[in-house]
Amino acid sequence: MPRYFIEVSYKGTLYAGFQAQQNANTIQDEIEKALGVYFKQSFSLTGSSRTDAGVHALQNFFHFDFEFEKIPNWDKVAYHLNAILPADIVIKNIVAVEDNAHSRFDAKYRAYEYTIYAHKDPFLQDRAYFYPYKLDMEMLNQAASLLKGMQNFESFSKRNTQVKTFDCTIYESEWITRQQTIVYRVSGNRFLRGM
Repeated sequence: MPRYFIEVSYKGTLYAGFQAQQNANTIQDEIEKALGVYFKQSFSLTGSSRTDAGVHALQNFFHFDFEFEKIPNWDKVAYHLNAILPADIVIKNIVAVEDNAHSRFDAKYRAYEYTIYAHKDPFLQDRAYFYPYKLDMEMLNQAASLLKGMQNFESFSKRNTQVKTFDCTIYESEWITRQQTIVYRVSGNRFLRGM
């Protein structure tokens, strides 16, 4: 059956995370509802990752399988789905992929940013951590560099996860300054539950 990737961006403040869960509204729930309204069929999406409640994403992916009688104009579909979705969720792109492509297992890397700001700013309040004290960037980067490379991150993971290995390769781990903020950037081939 043909498979499609959906590229999304969202502000996660009002959601319990990226993937569906019982008794809580998620990004996946909203996109499945919008697809159902537009196509008048039910859809089941597979997410590329899990995120905690309140996490935002510039780019994340779902995939789904569906046999369309006629291949839709995906730009037009995305336009209409965005009109149905809440303002804090955007579908950026929908593309046909190989039937065995997987949004989670075929990802090359994942990247996260954690932002700290030292001066009160209402535009950062829900997207960053307020810490009004001086930070030693050299010391922060020394600590961050210890995470680079392939290592066993079992001590960073929640217990009772269904993983075969706790090994992850961290490609990037650094602190940078960006405008009035300090940002921790980390990327890796995978991250463990709770890591």
